[in-house]
Amino acid sequence: MASSSRLRNALTLFSARDCATCHRIRLVLAAKGVSYELVPVDPQHPPEDLLDLNPTLSLPTLADRDLVLYSASVLSEYIDERYPHPPLMPIDPLSRARLRLAMLRLEQEWVPELEAIGTGSKAESEAARKRMRELVQASLPLFKASRFFLNTELSLADCALAPILWRLPAAGIDLARDAKPIEDYAQRIFRSPIFGRSLMAEERHYRDLPA
Repeated sequence: MASSSRLRNALTLFSARDCATCHRIRLVLAAKGVSYELVPVDPQHPPEDLLDLNPTLSLPTLADRDLVLYSASVLSEYIDERYPHPPLMPIDPLSRARLRLAMLRLEQEWVPELEAIGTGSKAESEAARKRMRELVQASLPLFKASRFFLNTELSLADCALAPILWRLPAAGIDLARDAKPIEDYAQRIFRSPIFGRSLMAEERHYRDLPA
């Protein structure tokens, strides 16, 4: 592992190997076409470099020279502003606010349920699976409104949502047939070379990447 001083001379992302939230940031970076150093992290054995940069050891953590950032929402917007092309947020304040609220719901409601599946007792996992399925299916009308999630172009919201949808089969969540617009949306994202570049080896087995 390189020293912290070297890591701070380049854009460096500390990422867990299999984490929807970390995957979100890798997808943002892939969408921007940004070159960066990826440091896979085992949360149980974090590297000293991460401890030096971020004593909270929260993942993902981004180091951009002497700047150290964490929290996926902060990282997403920083990357979008730091590398403005292509833009991943709409111009008008109303649309930006709608997307921020949607991403907040994903962070506070969807991700915790996904993480709870398989981490507790069988009954607890099944309850989390049921709640997750209900959350996804309740969002069905949003997937009928436009080609991307609440937007006409790929946005930070898609980068937050796609890693969750990618993991649904592995979580034992099969959506009802009337949820086909959600799966159609997901496949459009998954077919993009951008999405393929965002995956770590540990995440590829959840689904087959579309041709």
